[in-house]
Amino acid sequence: MKLKVSFTQFTQARVRLQRSELAVPGSSPGLFEKAAKSNADYVFLDCEDAVIPDDKESARKNIIEALNDIDWGNKTLSVRINGLDTHYMYRDVVDIVESAGENLHTLLIPKVGHPSDVYMVDCLLSQIETAKGLSKTIGIECLIETALGGANVMAIARSSKRLEALHFGVADYAASMRARTVNIGGLNPDYQCDGAIGDQWHAALVNVVTACRAYGLRAIDGPFGDFGDPDGYRAAAKRVAALGFEGKWAIHPSQIDLANEIMSPQEAEVLRARRVLEALDEAAKAGKGAAQLDGKMIDAASERMARNIVTLAELIDTQN
Repeated sequence: MKLKVSFTQFTQARVRLQRSELAVPGSSPGLFEKAAKSNADYVFLDCEDAVIPDDKESARKNIIEALNDIDWGNKTLSVRINGLDTHYMYRDVVDIVESAGENLHTLLIPKVGHPSDVYMVDCLLSQIETAKGLSKTIGIECLIETALGGANVMAIARSSKRLEALHFGVADYAASMRARTVNIGGLNPDYQCDGAIGDQWHAALVNVVTACRAYGLRAIDGPFGDFGDPDGYRAAAKRVAALGFEGKWAIHPSQIDLANEIMSPQEAEVLRARRVLEALDEAAKAGKGAAQLDGKMIDAASERMARNIVTLAELIDTQN
């Protein structure tokens, strides 16, 4: 649904269910079949940080075979390529897209710092798609995980028509900011306000989700490092869901169902959203722009919020 709030509007990215995104190292092909059979909405096969330099080439070959040979069902498949500051990146794009592009949905670019980073990958993809006669357009997703990326996030968000999503990568972002952390994606007890522990990444997260909503992209949160702490993961996911993020990474299979649960609207929430739409529809038929529901006023803004919930619930139903 396009929000008609300004004469200037941006086309919404392709709708994809992305509540949970499972990260799978390209150097661990034994995990591929398990990932394909998991409950994850999204899987990214990794060429970058999870793969040591000596394994880069074999990981690339493993990923090509996995894209071509494994039945991934209705999952969305992405590949995280190596960074543009390495000599591995161009071969990731060329080899994987030329050999398995028909089975690939998006490329995830790490450590994006400037719109020109996206332009380079976009250019390569366009040339390969034309040369190979690919029948579909491969999307781009960007990891915002450096201070430079955070500073340029608004420009990055409108850098390419292929761009579908921004991900917040807290680990490398923390390193780039020289921040003190105790757990990837968790709270630092030293970061307090009036005696309460706060989220030191709140400002960066708000900037990412604002850029996504302004320019029609999906907003995805990155990893929570301690996969032995489900309560911590749940709390982190709830924080970003409250801000408007629609998905979160799972770096371990145990985190998949947690992400799906928290990033899905609850049944009571969906039922109330449908009631909001029904009440406003009845009000419109009576020539009214607002209505009352359960003793509270609802209006056009309520309709937009309710529509978001119902649309997501319907998308989940179609995928299940």
